[in-house]
Amino acid sequence: MRADGKRPITEAGCAASSINERTWSTYAAVSASKAGDGMGVMLGGGLGCYDLDGCLVDGQLTDEARRIIAAITAPILYTEISVSGRGLHIFTAEPEGPGAELEWGGHYTRSRFIRTTGNTWR
Repeated sequence: MRADGKRPITEAGCAASSINERTWSTYAAVSASKAGDGMGVMLGGGLGCYDLDGCLVDGQLTDEARRIIAAITAPILYTEISVSGRGLHIFTAEPEGPGAELEWGGHYTRSRFIRTTGNTWR
């Protein structure tokens, strides 16, 4: 998906929906588009994400973030620094289930748009 801020849009620049697959696009189509100001991904079909807010201070993980990451049991596919520069997106391989808004961010496995940065966390 293309993104306008944290909002999903189609490669044509129209509003997209996190629950309507007809508004989603292929990576090739999204990469070729200049709509919006970036890209993102829809979760589901085996792709989940732990969205950790405020877990980086001066580029270092907080102790709480270390505990959260250590407790993740699903295979971690990719980790990136979020748009704010103070959080992480930890993408995981796991089945769809209910999402959870938590004190430190959230854990989602379906019907959720995550704005990506491509700024890989080591």
